[in-house]
Amino acid sequence: MIELQESREIACPAARVWAVVADYGQDPRWREGVETMVPSPEGIVGVGTTTAEVMRFAGRTYRNGGEVVRVEPGRSFGWRTTSGIDAEGGRLVEPLGADRCRFTFQVRVTPRATSERLLEPVLRWLLRRSIRADLRRLAALCGS
Repeated sequence: MIELQESREIACPAARVWAVVADYGQDPRWREGVETMVPSPEGIVGVGTTTAEVMRFAGRTYRNGGEVVRVEPGRSFGWRTTSGIDAEGGRLVEPLGADRCRFTFQVRVTPRATSERLLEPVLRWLLRRSIRADLRRLAALCGS
C-alpha cells in the first residue's frame, strides 16, 4: 500500500484555494497527467458527487471512477475510487490568516497487479514527486 500526505502553504485566501480544489472540473489545470476529469454534478463537491477521470501516470493510462464520501464545506472532503485503481484520499484547506492557507493532499493507493506491487517503492517515489509538483502548480494557479 502506498500512503502519502503532502502539504504546501499558499499565499492566497483559503476560500480561493477551496474554490479550485473542491471543483473537480479544475483538476486538469493543476494536476499533471489528468487528461479529463468529469464531475457529476459540476461545481463544488458534495457528498455523492461522482467523477470520471482519465489520467496518465508512469507511462500508463488509467480510467478511474470516483465518489465523494464526506465534505466539510470550505475546508475538506474525502473521496474513494469506485472503478479503476484502488484508492482513497482527501483534500484539506486550512486558513493561516486572511491571505494565506495550507493545502494538504492525502492519498492511499493499493496496487493490485503483481508488477505494481513489486514496483511499489518506485511508484511511491514517482507519486510523491508528482503530488509535490501538483501543489506547486496549484499555488501558481491561485496566485501564490
